Amino acid sequence: MPDRVCASERRGPAARTLTAVQELEFMVEPFVEGRPGPHVTAAVDAARAAGGEVEFGPFGSTCRADSASMPDILAAITRAAFANGATHVSMHVVKLTERDQA
Repeated sequence: MPDRVCASERRGPAARTLTAVQELEFMVEPFVEGRPGPHVTAAVDAARAAGGEVEFGPFGSTCRADSASMPDILAAITRAAFANGATHVSMHVVKLTERDQA
């Protein structure tokens, strides 16, 4: 049984579909506190365009998406970051459980 029900899929028992969700933490360097460069903003924009829900943070960002979309999001972030001057991209992906969503 997958680990999470996406909010958009909570429409009642008949229409309910379970979808596994993953969370990505990523950091794009070079890092300049308070002034994210185009390499950072392009990566965040690419994650959103690929279907991720992004929380932009001061030292890194978090992105949640269904497991089917996550590979495309990872690729989009990498392409956008390096195309816009990144020197390093760190990523960490975890599979979320229902408890993580409570």
